[in-house]
Amino acid sequence: MSTPEGIVKTRVKRLLGAFDGMYQYWPVPSGFGDTSLDCIICFRGRFATIETKAKGKKPTQRQMVAINGIEYAMGKSFIIAGEDSPVLEELRLWLINLTLTVPHDPHLTSDPVHRSPI
Repeated sequence: MSTPEGIVKTRVKRLLGAFDGMYQYWPVPSGFGDTSLDCIICFRGRFATIETKAKGKKPTQRQMVAINGIEYAMGKSFIIAGEDSPVLEELRLWLINLTLTVPHDPHLTSDPVHRSPI
């Protein structure tokens, strides 16, 4: 049987899987190095993280430090606590908005972000 947080992760994975062209990484905690969040995504050139929690649970202080750093760097963070969290819908709408407003064609150029060499 899955844990309450595991059920939330399954719902998030199902949602993310509906969007083509998304990079997602679900790090496995090892106890070494800096704390990360449950999922790191890049979609249409936008960086976001997702922290999943069982209903009523909140991120730890270390996780909040990571969230604050990501948001300070202009990344987006979603904290989804419970399988019926309204933040799950907020994530879905954010992804739909990117789909509608940011073109995606990886074949246009080898570097769609148009980065300058260092």
